[in-house]
Amino acid sequence: MTVAPTDAPRPRRSDVTRAAILRAARERFASDGYERATIRAIAADARIDPSMVMRYYGSKEGLFAAAAEFDLRLPDLTDVPPGQLGEVLIRHFLARWEGDETLAALLRTASTNPGAAERMRGIFASQLSAAVAGFGTDPATTARRAGLVASQILGLAFTRYIVQLPPMVEMAPEELVGWVAPTLQRYLTGLPEN
Repeated sequence: MTVAPTDAPRPRRSDVTRAAILRAARERFASDGYERATIRAIAADARIDPSMVMRYYGSKEGLFAAAAEFDLRLPDLTDVPPGQLGEVLIRHFLARWEGDETLAALLRTASTNPGAAERMRGIFASQLSAAVAGFGTDPATTARRAGLVASQILGLAFTRYIVQLPPMVEMAPEELVGWVAPTLQRYLTGLPEN
């Protein structure tokens, strides 16, 4: 008697466990921050023994690094009219920050944890620099332009989502676009003074 193969392979138990751990870790880091989140709490949320978390990720920092994998999902800027780059980017970032707590958790943790700070630098350096380079800026200034954009975006995110400074929280996204887009535009397309 032969058994017909199934169309889709069943996920291995270890893959299911890893996914549960990462899901629980992202939620716990987002709600508690890096310092207060514990391996025990994450394991309890994932409904597994804490030793399994350590088995798969080695340490809290290793778990955070795995949980903090984040794609900024930057739009392709090559087709954006040059005069609208700042607006397109700020709208995109506001949508990402408003719709996903992972970046907030990463930013909160990066302010006190060197591993998280390195993860944040890596995400912005690789993804944002590539996007900025993609629309044809001078290669000599691409990293600086991307760094300036990141400083504006991260500063906005820190004051709006982490510190929750009342004027920043109260501002509607459309108003933020009006204030921040021209600054990003200058960072992206303005010519540096010699």
